[in-house]
Amino acid sequence: MSAETPRISSGISGLDIVLRGGLAPHRLYLVEGAPGSGKTTLALQFLLDGIARNERGLYVTLSETTEELVAVAQSHGWNLDALALFELANAEEMLGVTRDQSVLHPWELELGGTIRLIQEQVEAVKPARVVFDSLSELRLLAQDPLRYRRQVLALKQYFAGRNITVLLLDDLSADANSRDAHLHSLCHGVITLERVTPEFGTALRRLEVQKLRGIDFVAGFHDLRIRRGGIEVYPRLIAADHHRPFVGDAIPSGVPELDALLGGGPLRGTCTLLTGPAGSGKTTISLQYVYSACERGEPCAIFEFDERVGTLLTRAHAMGLDLGKHIESRRLGLYQVDPAQMSPGQLATRIRETVEDLGCRVIVIDSIDGYYATMSQSQQLILQMHELLSYLNQQGVVTFVVHPQTGLVGNMTAGTLNISYVADAVILTRFFEADGRIRKAISVIKNRGGSHEDSIRELRIDAQGVRVGAPLVEFRGVMTGTPEYVGSREPLMEDRNVDA
Repeated sequence: MSAETPRISSGISGLDIVLRGGLAPHRLYLVEGAPGSGKTTLALQFLLDGIARNERGLYVTLSETTEELVAVAQSHGWNLDALALFELANAEEMLGVTRDQSVLHPWELELGGTIRLIQEQVEAVKPARVVFDSLSELRLLAQDPLRYRRQVLALKQYFAGRNITVLLLDDLSADANSRDAHLHSLCHGVITLERVTPEFGTALRRLEVQKLRGIDFVAGFHDLRIRRGGIEVYPRLIAADHHRPFVGDAIPSGVPELDALLGGGPLRGTCTLLTGPAGSGKTTISLQYVYSACERGEPCAIFEFDERVGTLLTRAHAMGLDLGKHIESRRLGLYQVDPAQMSPGQLATRIRETVEDLGCRVIVIDSIDGYYATMSQSQQLILQMHELLSYLNQQGVVTFVVHPQTGLVGNMTAGTLNISYVADAVILTRFFEADGRIRKAISVIKNRGGSHEDSIRELRIDAQGVRVGAPLVEFRGVMTGTPEYVGSREPLMEDRNVDA
């Protein structure tokens, strides 16, 4: 199919992106998924989108009653008055049917007669979009697989040439061994919906376009969410599709000694990993860069998993970083992320929209352990994180990723995952002991963007912000996780004069 082939919207903007423009009109499509995966909601959005474009829509239901469809619509704030509904109801479902609906008894009809009645409704309504819900009931009426297949083929042939776009819904209720694999070959396209319930947290849903004849589409799984107003689809992020030119200059933090560690500061279009034990200053360093960027007028965003937003603001204010004024001026976006309620695809889409809509130049993800909680398998996390960071790099964004290490003192591990290879620069913070005090040290162990210091410096954080001291050359046990300073007192920093 050529690129000039017209498309029609599915009614879901994210799905249209996955389809790279929408559905080819006047074709037969299969939407399959277990009960609760979102098929009915998707079908109603498809028909209501057509109505908004002055296209008539027909919903043929063998499985759900009119009352159930209306309830689904009301839960989303939709009105189905302009939609033609044709219901094949059981005797107990006849009560309460409005005068606009046609009510038939499927057990009194042969399959062929049922198909003819549906065709009569199509001829009477003359719709541009039709939904058939569902093939499971048609399969039961047919009883014989060969007869069922022939009737589906007859439906396809009937709709061919009538300028109608058809969605066939299938709830996959048949036994896996008895499902008709030929159904996929009869349809122009197949969209599969899945619902996964984790051990804790909200149910996660996703879709996959299994086939789409003659049309390029974004393959793989794409997260989706059902909310009031319908389905939201979060297309899988492909970094190569989102490149824009930028100058890869270094950004300052406002603390010259800190920038010197990285040879002038992190470069635009790079990711810096801040790793170390809890409380060693990782988040504070990222906040220093964010605050400096906001002071220069550059939009920034922080996606906070671990710490409450209120606590973060209080802590920043105590260090002389007034983030509140930049939030009020909409120069800084501070977002609390609940991994139990947000899928990875939704988070990636939110970050992408923040970058593209607000023009963010600095992004902080605090922390990677919180991000990991949104994924069930570590390999998926690494692939997802790699694509997200590649996208941010393509946009010229400076990204800071906080990665806590397991343990406070002694031997420490990389935490949940070792993702240092996806970072362009790695800043390591440590506690060390000197003169009976616990102090903090900072060093850079990797910088793909250029040269960096290989020295270890002292890190101090107080009410006036971040300080980085002179190189400390006399350390013992650095690689054990608890370095001990055995040199003279002269390089060590003491408390600042608050009146200075």
